Amino acid sequence: MKKTKQVLTGAEIFFECLRLENVEYIFGYPGGAVLKIYEKLYDVDFLKHILVRHEQGAMHMAEGYAKASGKVGVVLVTSGPGATNTVTGITDAYLDSVPVVIFTGQVSSHLIGKDAFQEADIVGITRPITKHNFLVRDIHELASTIRKAFYLASTGKPGPVLVDLPKDIMAQECEFEYPEMVELRGYKPVYYGHASQIKKAAEKLRSAKRPLLYVGGGVIMSGGTRELQLLAKENNFPVTMTLQGLGAFPGTDEQSLGMLGMHGTYWANKAISNCDVLVALGARFDDRVTGNVNTFAQNAFKIHIDIDPAAIDKNVTVDLPIVGDVKHVIAELAAELNNTTDYSEWWSEINSWRDECPLDYEDNDGRLRVEYVIEKLSNITKGEAVVVTDVGQHQMWTAQYYKFVHPRSNLTSGGLGTMGFSVPAAIGAYFASPGKPVISLSGDGGFQMNMQELITAAAHKLPIKFFILNNSFLGMVRQWQELFHAEKFSFTDLSASNPDFVKLAEALGCKAWSTDNPREVEDCLDKAFAYNDGPVVVEFKVVREEMVFPMVPAGASVENMMVKRLNNQQ
Repeated sequence: MKKTKQVLTGAEIFFECLRLENVEYIFGYPGGAVLKIYEKLYDVDFLKHILVRHEQGAMHMAEGYAKASGKVGVVLVTSGPGATNTVTGITDAYLDSVPVVIFTGQVSSHLIGKDAFQEADIVGITRPITKHNFLVRDIHELASTIRKAFYLASTGKPGPVLVDLPKDIMAQECEFEYPEMVELRGYKPVYYGHASQIKKAAEKLRSAKRPLLYVGGGVIMSGGTRELQLLAKENNFPVTMTLQGLGAFPGTDEQSLGMLGMHGTYWANKAISNCDVLVALGARFDDRVTGNVNTFAQNAFKIHIDIDPAAIDKNVTVDLPIVGDVKHVIAELAAELNNTTDYSEWWSEINSWRDECPLDYEDNDGRLRVEYVIEKLSNITKGEAVVVTDVGQHQMWTAQYYKFVHPRSNLTSGGLGTMGFSVPAAIGAYFASPGKPVISLSGDGGFQMNMQELITAAAHKLPIKFFILNNSFLGMVRQWQELFHAEKFSFTDLSASNPDFVKLAEALGCKAWSTDNPREVEDCLDKAFAYNDGPVVVEFKVVREEMVFPMVPAGASVENMMVKRLNNQQ
């Protein structure tokens, strides 16, 4: 006897699909176009809905959750402004390849295109900033569309996928059937590298005198950190990482050169300029890494491994491309190598660059500096925390001075550079990893962009440590104004308009305190980590006019690094 299929409403189908996709959390905000979904949500017990205070916060929470867990983040918002408020977060997820599925409410089908109340063409708006998007016009296609959305978001090169849900579709009924398999014409990600290309890469590495592994966030996304570490350790290869790649290889390991690029370490950038074989692993040759592409690693044979064929030769022309999942390709490459080359001369040269220009800062004048706070954090946590940075100077100092040991412990906005990312993303990261300390680092400017989400953290009594590094400036913009814009500090001084952050945090339900004394930093941190009954906000009032060095000016060669020493010579 043929089994009768369930007849469900669109809202019921929606949640049945999420159950089958093992969704744990939805970050969302209700509104008129999604009331049927929220009506059904009232009775759903297999997932938890996190009520945000702004839809941009929902996106960053979903990003933080996805980055920390490797799972798909899920967002649910209403039509019109609810949908358009997600656009910055969607763009952020798109540029950083974060798997998020965004469900937006839409006006009823018969009103689409008629300028109805709270109508916005969110499919048209987000077409350039999503991996794919859908408008569901037929309830019979709802389940298969949601299945495709999760598949697209999480496979190949990950990314955000948007599904627009007209209000009437959620109230209609049909038989429920969830596809076991997804077949999309033209979408066939390649996971294993071409054997002959891998053999060629192994041959070039065996003959190299000055090899270098250039590691991007793709290694972490693919779960390839163990393979990377075996490849590097078995062959004694130096490893440098992008901002998103930090944590793919332990920052405490002697083979780590730290971050490369605009604010990378001196020795990493010198190694890039002097290597003879460069292997890019899950990295896209971003302009903040390469500087002037014509002079980037110009003496090196370049090997590029990436799952996205469109990334090959997009920014830098390479000598040997390998398309495939970097986790599998690294394993295949390591299996081909039987490397006994002595790199002692190459390592000696790299170490001489370390000695020539170490990371340093003034610490004898009694004033509090961001670098000092981050070093203390690194020493206290020993890399066993999830660190979520906002955007600006503190982001770069964290990349330089915090020793990331594990993958998915460094969460930040890279490609879009979105101020306001850290506070909500830290909340999402906590739900992904509740057993780990979660630290949010923000400048005073970025903190104010989504500080309302402290209410969300307080409502759930999340023991997140929110640290504000307050220099009363838009620090990175001020640095550029000093160096390149005639010291005209136009609208970057926040000293007259910043709120009392301690009173603000307390009003939003957090414990809070402040210091400007280096001698009090350890006590403040110990006190913050000792309190776990809810969120803590600590304001560190730091030096106002500090600058991040090394620095490669935009468009310049990485060989033209600006280096500031303690004697103030550049």
